[in-house]
Amino acid sequence: MKAFLILEDGTVFNGISIGAKKEIISEIVFNTSMTGYLEILTDPSYAGQAVCMTYPLIGNYGICLDDAESKRPWAEGFIVREISGTDSNFRSEGGIEDYLIKHDIPGIAGIDTRALTKILREKGTMNGMITTDEKYDLPAILPRLKEYTTGRVVEKVSCKEKYTVGKGGFKIALLDVGAKKDIALNLVKRGCEVTVYPCDTAAEEIISAKPDGIMLSNGPGDPKECKEIIKEIKKLYDTDIPIFAICLGHQLMALAVGGDTKKMKYGHRGANHPVKDLKTGRVYISSQNHGYVVDGEKMPEDIAKPLFKNVNDGTVEGMEYKNKKIFTVQFHPEACPGPGDTAFLFDRFLEMIKGGH
Repeated sequence: MKAFLILEDGTVFNGISIGAKKEIISEIVFNTSMTGYLEILTDPSYAGQAVCMTYPLIGNYGICLDDAESKRPWAEGFIVREISGTDSNFRSEGGIEDYLIKHDIPGIAGIDTRALTKILREKGTMNGMITTDEKYDLPAILPRLKEYTTGRVVEKVSCKEKYTVGKGGFKIALLDVGAKKDIALNLVKRGCEVTVYPCDTAAEEIISAKPDGIMLSNGPGDPKECKEIIKEIKKLYDTDIPIFAICLGHQLMALAVGGDTKKMKYGHRGANHPVKDLKTGRVYISSQNHGYVVDGEKMPEDIAKPLFKNVNDGTVEGMEYKNKKIFTVQFHPEACPGPGDTAFLFDRFLEMIKGGH
């Protein structure tokens, strides 16, 4: 069946329908990872977005459910150059197209993903539609595309009730604003007991549980949409509890203390982004997935200082908070998919906790 990807600038790509046969409007973004398509599909940070994979062949090693970062996929749509008709992997539990159909995710294959990526790099991230309607009305569709916003997606992806994983060791409170599974698992394998809280949890509830440390997770959307969450994070900041924040959590912490964030032209999404540790000068390769960034020029100098920066474009990749046991990073130290270069940051967090005991 034919399928069409229509961008809000009027560009149309013709391809073949994969996955669910339905029409969606979403933000169109690209990811440069060579592997890890299941982790990408199940990353809550992709809520409200359709993902274009720049690597030309997707699906060759099938679906390995143990690698999923959530119980379900969150990406709205999937865009590939070629989808593999067969999967070869002893861990595979099925093909990717069946997985897309099962979870009602539409996609398109057979398009020039390099051309699409160049458009998004030159013009910036834009909205688009995936449709199988060969009689689509372009003049009627374009206003709908321009009106689309991802909205308040954090509430959509966050857990609805708190739960605990692991047992013994330090007690960590993880505020779920779109948490990937492996954030909690990285703490559990280091001997921690992790209690995961819904995004709308009052700071007083977390503080009253007397955690040894607090983690703020990754998540989707514009951080400035999270007004109530930001107020609660400020209350957490005002305590003496050690805090480590990742991705959206990094942005929310900055906003909570008077900093600012801004939307990037096309964001960082992939498993090969170099970040420089400003203390040591060492460069690490990181996994990233974000369309917003902390504005380093608007961060109060008496509150925090940059900890990491992106080697490619100089954007802020981490902050260290002065007179506080708090540090935050924009990238994903839990990787999944991606290199584990910065997994040591979980150890740094636990060392920070030990220092207060």
